[in-house]
Parts: sequence; structure tokens; C-alpha cells
Amino acid sequence: MRSVGVTLVILAAICWGVSGGIADILMNKGWDPIVISLYRGAVGFVCFLAWFLLRFKQNWTSSTRLFIWSLLAGVGVAGNFTFYFLTIQASSVAVAATLMYTAPVFVLVISFLLRIERSTWFKWGCIVGVLMGIIMLTGAYNTDSISVGLLGVASGLAAGLSYALFIFGFKIASSIGKPQTTLTIAFFSFCLILFLIADIDEAASVVTSNDIGWFLLLGILGAGISFIFYVIGIQWTAPTTASMVAMVEPVTASLFGLLLIGDHLTLIQLLGMVLILVTVIVLSVKKPPHPQ
Repeated sequence: MRSVGVTLVILAAICWGVSGGIADILMNKGWDPIVISLYRGAVGFVCFLAWFLLRFKQNWTSSTRLFIWSLLAGVGVAGNFTFYFLTIQASSVAVAATLMYTAPVFVLVISFLLRIERSTWFKWGCIVGVLMGIIMLTGAYNTDSISVGLLGVASGLAAGLSYALFIFGFKIASSIGKPQTTLTIAFFSFCLILFLIADIDEAASVVTSNDIGWFLLLGILGAGISFIFYVIGIQWTAPTTASMVAMVEPVTASLFGLLLIGDHLTLIQLLGMVLILVTVIVLSVKKPPHPQ
């Protein structure tokens, strides 16, 4: 079952990587990133609701704590999707996907500040490694020809922070109830948040546009089946293994951007990307699992 779990996590990561490329295609067609994010989450919500209703009696719960943590997860995933697409718009799919995977480092720093985790030279070395990778990836070492603007860097890191918030809320909520329930509540709150800030006229025009197929494909791959694959796969996969194979996402996103969209990275950017991903993998492997 372990090999099945790893395969499902890899498939989820590939779907997420491809979804970044689809979003880039839609933005090049003139669609707003927030509207794209709304549709990705809304289609995902329909998938999770159907999954939840298949075994309604077993999945239903009235736990207030589950609702609160699921809502928090929804805020995290709303921020993650939106900031991720804004970063793609400001830079490229590869840069956006890589910056998003700085999330474990942010979690580590917050753990230091809250005294949840002990500070060590190894952990600070990982943090410095990721910062160096970000500088190389974004071109911040040369202010005259910086390849990614401040807005792109900020939104990319915000996507990583939001991703960490989603994982944190989802993990706690799933320990109280079923993951189907958690995802349904989280993505319902996601839809409410994005509905309030999105351009409703533009969102309504999607339904009658020629691009509706792209939006549906984005939602199914980027939220629906990918999260279902991941939730099922993670149950049969060690956390460190899942962290490593999930790195397939930025690799897939980079290849998608290179082959189909025409994104190009310099050698220094590629080295920066490798430095970030390798450091995060090492940090995930060395970090002891939290007690259940």
C-alpha cells in the first residue's frame, strides 16, 4: 500500500503543477487571477461535496472545533491559490511554484518564535540556504536587472505562508473528523471569501465564454481529484516521503512552463530553484515527526 500512497501523492503533485500552467494560459487570455482562483476552488468544492455526500452519515459531525479549524484551512487555501496565481502573473509558473514551497521554512521560524521547536545551527543553516535560493531565483542579487519584482516575491512568499496555514488547519481538523468533511467546509469558506473579493461580472461571463473548459479542467485537476489523491495517499505515506515526492509539483510546473508556455530560467535561477527544493527536502527528512 505504501507504493500506492506514494503514487497518489505524485499524481496530486503533477496535477497541481499542471494547474499552474493552465492558470498562466488563462491569465494570458486576459482573465483575472482572483476569478481563476475562485473557479479552481468552486469546482473543487463540488467534487468534495459529492465525496462527502457519498457517506453522509459517517462523515457528518457537529464538532465546533472541526468547523473552526476547517474554516481556518479554507482561509489558508484561498490565500494560497490567489497569491500563487498573482505570483505567476508577476513572474512565471516555475518561480511561483518554487516560492510557494518555502512554507516549511516559515513554519520553522514561527515555531522558533512561539518556542514550539528548539533552535539549532542545522535549522538556521536550512533557513539561510532557502534565503540564498530565493535571492538567486528572483535575481535580487542584482537590483539593476531583478527578474522578479517585489510584488512577485511578496505574493510568492505569501502563497507559502497561506499553504502552511492550510496544512496546519487541515491537519488539526482531520484529527477531529473525516478529511472529506474538512475539505468540504474549507472549500465552502474559500468560495465565500473569493466571492466577496472577485469581479462578479467577470466571474459570471466565464460560464458563456469559450474558456469554460479550461476553468473546469483547472478546478478538477488543481483542486478536485488532486486533493482527493493527496488525502488518500498521505494515509499510506510517511510524512517525510510525502514532502519529498510533493516536490514533483514545482518540477512539473517548470516543465509545463518551459514546453508549452515558453518560460525560460537562467542558470542562476535554476541553481536557486534546486537550492530551495533540496534544502526543504533535507529539512523534511531531518526534522523528527510530530507525536500524534
